[in-house]
Amino acid sequence: MTMMSRFWVTAATALVLAMPAAAKEYRIAVGDGAGSTQEALGKAFTAALEEQSGGNMTAKLFLNGQLGSEEDTVTAAATGTLDFSILAINNVTPYSPTVGTLTLPYVILSLEDAEKITQGEIGQQMIAQTVEDAGVRIVGWTYSGFRVLTNSKKPVSTVADLKGLVIRVPKNEIMIETYKSWGVNPTPMSWNETFAALQQKVVDGQDNPYMTIAAMKFDEVQKYITNLRYIFSIEPLIISEAVFQDLSEEEQQQVLAAGEAATKASAEFLRTEEAKIRDELVSRGMEITEPADGEKEFIELATTAVWPKFYDQIGGKEVLDNVLTSLGRPAAP
Repeated sequence: MTMMSRFWVTAATALVLAMPAAAKEYRIAVGDGAGSTQEALGKAFTAALEEQSGGNMTAKLFLNGQLGSEEDTVTAAATGTLDFSILAINNVTPYSPTVGTLTLPYVILSLEDAEKITQGEIGQQMIAQTVEDAGVRIVGWTYSGFRVLTNSKKPVSTVADLKGLVIRVPKNEIMIETYKSWGVNPTPMSWNETFAALQQKVVDGQDNPYMTIAAMKFDEVQKYITNLRYIFSIEPLIISEAVFQDLSEEEQQQVLAAGEAATKASAEFLRTEEAKIRDELVSRGMEITEPADGEKEFIELATTAVWPKFYDQIGGKEVLDNVLTSLGRPAAP
């Protein structure tokens, strides 16, 4: 090799080494639409991931279930064919029953409860269990508010008012049994089928947070809201464990840091936006009814009938008791 040839080889090598590596772009499946808490978390995570990685990692959101139903995205992430998904925790529960504790009725009673559980020791235990059970890792938490009941037929303030209504619920045993405790035989249905079912009067109602109702334009097919507080909707951001383990240790820490930042941003988003969204739904023509007697009948029926049925599934009564006592409440009776 001539001196000139060696010069050009050396120069070309130096140029290649100096060029920045192509950024890794990940796909994030999002069940809800624009304006939702899921989208807000996804945007916050994407921005934080780019910042943490110096632009070496980025992500693109696919809204409205473009990459499949929320249930399907868990399987896709577990097999490594999908990078990330943001989905309702009740759609993770079938794969990792321990997290079902967070979907038991009237366990989480405020945003502060939700933050304390998910960001504390119990949340870390659930993350580890989900990795083991489902092959996905929770790296962030969306706080979406309480799942209020909507329907197209009549105001509902008591358990008796539910009679005759056909209510859609997710394919989640705990939520199904909760409605059964109120005398309703609900209709389990995938999220991506729900709007059409409401529109076509296949079902009369459903429950979801105010933010989701607005983002999915349910006011176009629903009239009445009952301000139930039976489940606080928590929607984790999961990453495929296979994808996570393929990252360097530094990259893993960048993903976790971005998830932590997005989680805090989600709580702030809910605090600042939920009341505005509720008022907006009223302005669009929806009517809000408060449950009678402070929701007492709903609470007594659900906690008495539903909690004991799922002790074994969530890992024992002590799992629920641990959550309750960490929140400063007495253990389950």
